[in-house]
Amino acid sequence: MDNANDPEQDQLNRLLLDSLSPIELGAGRHDALKQSLLARTAQSVAKQAGMLTVRAKEGIWQTLKAGVRIKHLWNGGRQGNSVLIEFAPGASLMPHRHNCLEEGIVLRGDLQMGDLLLGPLDYHASPAGSRHGGISSQHGALAYLRGTSLGDTHGVLLEMLGGLLPFAQDRSLTVYAENKNAWQEIMPGVWKKPLWQDGARESCFFRLEANTRCPEHHHPIEEECMMLDGDLFIDDVLLRAGDYQLAPVGGMHRDLYTDVGATLFVRGAREY
Repeated sequence: MDNANDPEQDQLNRLLLDSLSPIELGAGRHDALKQSLLARTAQSVAKQAGMLTVRAKEGIWQTLKAGVRIKHLWNGGRQGNSVLIEFAPGASLMPHRHNCLEEGIVLRGDLQMGDLLLGPLDYHASPAGSRHGGISSQHGALAYLRGTSLGDTHGVLLEMLGGLLPFAQDRSLTVYAENKNAWQEIMPGVWKKPLWQDGARESCFFRLEANTRCPEHHHPIEEECMMLDGDLFIDDVLLRAGDYQLAPVGGMHRDLYTDVGATLFVRGAREY
């Protein structure tokens, strides 16, 4: 019920506010609360040791070429880098050949790769040695890439030179957001959409329903997480759409919880 224009409710609110007064704490109680908060803060900091979190509104954008810019998220070494890439309407990238497995998710807008048109939350993987004939966007786009050479000048040069050779076996994989049948319920309230598996690693989408909690798990290898939709508490850190987090080797997520629901991309240890 809307009480915005209810005089009786306004009067009641004023009476309640006038009756409120601060609670005076004794010195002992004050010190105990302070120590409890400091201890809780120290525990939270310890849990996040080694975690890398990049917020959607944080980080530095760099111009790659006219109409295309990137934001670096993580340097994965031989696995390639993780970045956000933004295309202005009509912008494009030249053909290139991938040095390692590159995975991309369109976060907004559209991307065109030859005859392939990708929209929001569509996924595309290109194995090492595969070739893109060129990427463009008609209306503009924001995408998450992992396994890319962007950010590594030498690696980008190799990919561009490789792109001059027109032939390559097409072993790419595209998973469209509209493919609802690929989702598997792995526990109450938790759904998984498998994307790519190679060796000890796998990439998946996860969807958590509102008020879902997941059990703790450790990371035998590093684990990348890109939030696509909703909110997710990972221990004491709240991740929202567009946020990125990397958990290091040997790390642990003790508590994962969402009160509104969440969709995320995860690249980590393969579940056998």
